Amino acid sequence: MRCAILGRDILSRVIYGARVSRTGVIMTVADAQLAFELHDVDRDAADPSERPGFSAKIHGRSSPEGGPLAAQDVQQLQEKLQYEQRLVALVDRIHAAKNIDQIFVELQNEILSLLDAERMTLYAVDAEKKELYSKFLALDTVKEIRVPISEKSISGFVALWRQPVNIADAYDKAELQRISPTLSFDSSFDKKTGFRTTQVLCAPVLHEGRTTVGAIQLLNKKSGDRFTKEDETNVARIAKTLGIAFNNHNQLSAIRRQTKFDYLFAQHKITQDEVTNAIAESRRRQVDVESILVEQFKVPKADVLTSLSQFYRVPAMEFDEKVIPPPDLVNQLKIEYLKRNFWIPVRREEDGAVLILIDNPQDLQKVDSIGQLLKGQKIKFAVGLRQDVTTFIRFAAGELDPRGNISELLGELKSEDAPEQVPEGSDVDENDSTIIRLANQIITDAYRSRASDIHVEPYGPQKDTVIRFRVDGHCQEYQKIPGGYRRALVARYKIMANLDIAERRKPQDGKIKYKMPEREIELRVATLPTAGGNEDVVMRILAASEPIPIDKLGMTDRNLREVKAAAEKPYGLILVVGPTGSGKTTTLHSVLGYINKPERKIWTAEDPVEITQYGLRQVQVQPKIGFTFALAMRAFLRADPDVIMVGEMRDHETAETGIEASLTGHLVFSTLHTNSAVETVIRLLDMGLDPFNFADALLCVLAQRLVRRICAACREPYHPDRSEYDEIAHAYGKEEFEKLGYVYDEKFSLYRGKGCSECNKGGYRGRAGIHELLVASDEIKRLVQNKARVSEILPVVRAEGMTTLVQDGVLKALSGVTDYKQVKAVAIK
Repeated sequence: MRCAILGRDILSRVIYGARVSRTGVIMTVADAQLAFELHDVDRDAADPSERPGFSAKIHGRSSPEGGPLAAQDVQQLQEKLQYEQRLVALVDRIHAAKNIDQIFVELQNEILSLLDAERMTLYAVDAEKKELYSKFLALDTVKEIRVPISEKSISGFVALWRQPVNIADAYDKAELQRISPTLSFDSSFDKKTGFRTTQVLCAPVLHEGRTTVGAIQLLNKKSGDRFTKEDETNVARIAKTLGIAFNNHNQLSAIRRQTKFDYLFAQHKITQDEVTNAIAESRRRQVDVESILVEQFKVPKADVLTSLSQFYRVPAMEFDEKVIPPPDLVNQLKIEYLKRNFWIPVRREEDGAVLILIDNPQDLQKVDSIGQLLKGQKIKFAVGLRQDVTTFIRFAAGELDPRGNISELLGELKSEDAPEQVPEGSDVDENDSTIIRLANQIITDAYRSRASDIHVEPYGPQKDTVIRFRVDGHCQEYQKIPGGYRRALVARYKIMANLDIAERRKPQDGKIKYKMPEREIELRVATLPTAGGNEDVVMRILAASEPIPIDKLGMTDRNLREVKAAAEKPYGLILVVGPTGSGKTTTLHSVLGYINKPERKIWTAEDPVEITQYGLRQVQVQPKIGFTFALAMRAFLRADPDVIMVGEMRDHETAETGIEASLTGHLVFSTLHTNSAVETVIRLLDMGLDPFNFADALLCVLAQRLVRRICAACREPYHPDRSEYDEIAHAYGKEEFEKLGYVYDEKFSLYRGKGCSECNKGGYRGRAGIHELLVASDEIKRLVQNKARVSEILPVVRAEGMTTLVQDGVLKALSGVTDYKQVKAVAIK
């Protein structure tokens, strides 16, 4: 019966020619004849072998070897017919797909099931970028890979020359060169995933046999040493169908009008039906559709902004109370007009342009009005949600006060009624008291003010408790709290950090994980008993972040070149030194980010882990339980490392272990609390390190400080007096300064910040690094081996091109990054 059904199915395709043009299915005359014979068998018989004429029809046929057709041949024919049925069903699904992305995400595995391979990648052509691209689903997120159309990869070669390639061993360079002298196999995927590619069969996906619209690549044949002619035929048939489908979708995409939600569709964040419903709901509620997507359909706001940014081709922006719209521009405009039209100038860019936040940068009527109202101004646009634009407008109009919450909370506190302490065991539910909300608001305001530290400083019950923030390295008063609430506030922070609220006689350390609407931050908490029965709290904000690119650290060309060269070495010791808070960890992570490649195994031991990087295996040491830096390093050496970063060389054991690791083929990074690069060498020798081992291991020492950066919004040049010029020249070294080409005349300028709303009238905003880099040349290594002193080493490193911290600071003052006053505050000659 099954043979008859299969035969009838193929028979119908032969008679009516179904899908022959779409699938490229070609049936031999012998197959067609056998299909007729299977169809003609008596349908009433339960077993085909019992049907009249079956034996004559089947066994009377000749096998390829010339004998009667055996049962095995019938089984093979049945399998072939089943394959054809599955192929036709797949073709239907390919042509029914709404777009190429659906074929990538939903049909790749189904295509692979028809082919004798372990893995398959389906590519489409991005004609504009001359690349192949593919998409796949990973943890509910659509990921994309891209390959240039060139001979640098097998799939790129196939797309370039429009011819299939069948390779027995992708790593056999001789076999690749027989195909083309410049053909190479890109092994980065294997290194990244651990998958081992052997056989490769790759065929172009062509439209009408001429235009490349994609490629299909099979990896590792399941049954056999290499892909066969039959595999090539099967791939070619599927490629022909894909060629038609890809071309159709490309033509539809070309004529289809782009929408501002295309990114959300491509990332499978939302469907067209959901957008349609959201539009209807937005009209009913008279709000923008983007807000409906975020609030009702739970589309992440960041994804909506990305979609708008890609559509309008301008940056996207959310409300940020650290960004203060320029008062001189806002005051020229009517607030109600801005609210009706959903736009506002939010800041001036470094090139002087006014950045306008607007809900629709393609609204020509609004754009023309903006040009008229801000005549003579260079204008740039950013796109935002209407609710963020409105919040910015209200903030600029004074309707929102970034410290309004803290003012309201302080208004609720009455010092005469304040309790002297929070009773032990009191309820610490997040929203049940003014003290709890006050403690939370202080942390929130500190983070949004870009503070690195929070200081809670009580002065007894009769005087106010002072709260100070450290911003850009300088402490500034934030608020005063009634003295009667000092113990309650301190106790709240102890509870948040899991400390003992009853213990006030000795210092305690802990951590707070604090969640804000925009992100979660961690605070390192230290409590210290102070005079008068008081207790101070100091909290360091550890806002986990991505590493700064090494090129953005502000190093001189020489320093950047030498640091990169050292970081690319296979083994040795690299040190970054400076006092607490000088940015050592940031710099270390920037360098690690530069060498963070799939082929390198990188272990880090830190206390605490402040910056996280994908690809690094990061460990937090815990000295209280005996898990020290030295113990972590010894463990790393048993964990197959290429690179080791240890947060600090605090003792001889850690330093010695680091030296041993670097001498046994590992690249080691660490930090020290020393004042200069040269002094670091002496300090380590004084710790008892073997001078010969240390000299052999050392690659370079980078000393660093952070200086306050002049506010870019209000920076202005000025002509200094002669004494200021002489001071800078003397600090740099008069002869060397003159070689730089700076002379005191009417054209000589330095820079300062006037003070503006961006920098809170202080003239400074942000910080920049100044550096000195000691490179361990052969001469330096010789001096280290001889335990030379600072006075002997310094002239040599200066002669070899090292600029000191002060000299680097002077160069940055001359370029307008900072001023010499800030350099003097952090570095001495």
